[in-house]
Amino acid sequence: MIVLATGASGFLGRAVVAELLAAGHKVRTLQRRPSRVAGAHDILGSISDPRAVDEAVSGAEAVVHLAAKVSLAGDRRDFRAVNVDGTTALLDAAAAAGATRFVQVSSPSVAHAGSALAGAGADPADPVHARGDYARTKAEAELIALARDSAAMRVVAVRPHLVWGPGDPQLIERIVARARRRTLPLLNGGTALIDTTYIDNAASGIVAALHRADAVGGRAYVLTNGEPRPVGDLMAGICRAAGAPVPRLRLPAAVARAAGAAVERVWQVRPGVDEPPMTRFLAEQLSTAHWFDQTDIRRDLQWAPTVSIDEGLARLADHYAAKR
Repeated sequence: MIVLATGASGFLGRAVVAELLAAGHKVRTLQRRPSRVAGAHDILGSISDPRAVDEAVSGAEAVVHLAAKVSLAGDRRDFRAVNVDGTTALLDAAAAAGATRFVQVSSPSVAHAGSALAGAGADPADPVHARGDYARTKAEAELIALARDSAAMRVVAVRPHLVWGPGDPQLIERIVARARRRTLPLLNGGTALIDTTYIDNAASGIVAALHRADAVGGRAYVLTNGEPRPVGDLMAGICRAAGAPVPRLRLPAAVARAAGAAVERVWQVRPGVDEPPMTRFLAEQLSTAHWFDQTDIRRDLQWAPTVSIDEGLARLADHYAAKR
């Protein structure tokens, strides 16, 4: 197929484009910066630009939509412009161009209201109770996308959870940087069980959703490695792979949530240049269980992860060793 992938300059986007190309598809991309993926045809622009969107979707048979504003803080109008309005415009353009498949790359945070999730499924997106502007706008966007599922254009939502791997500038680099500054906290001892997704598995699962869209249109799936581990153990493994100190700082979750609320208030008045060091959402993520039942996605998409967490950590160690 001719497939348009948005957000291909990001860590996950590049991996998805590479997976699409490996599967034999012709891939064009739409994002502000070059994707740097050999074989892809880049169209530089924003999903907020109607001309760029129309050019990108013209002749495309399928769309994989990864572009989003992802942050723990920021102006809520920016989140809405990209995550809601941009998704709506892309859906409109894809339908008008005759695309028959649309994969909305979403997030488990769209259905997370702050309580622990143990063996959860893909509960309906809930923009009212989701935590933070990113989650709320992604929840709204997912509902809009799935409502557009039809016989003419099948729409499926995939929610990869905590994607990581070598070269990840978000989760991995921030964990490692804070560990080296000795400011990486273990909340409630780091015992909360969490699921994560190695980058190769996230990319292959998203492409599997594209291939199976005719059979699973209208549904949402949470995608993970299916190997829940205590958050403290996982962070220690990442730090060891990077040659960084294993986190020793211990804080009660209630203290971290209170600190996060204070930081959010300060960030509204004087935002920093990077992500805030703590937010209420981040405190919840570090202190409550969030792991997911993978039965439906593996059965329906005829897919399974190929890289275990241990193998992923070994690859991460090789990556950092090569940089030394």
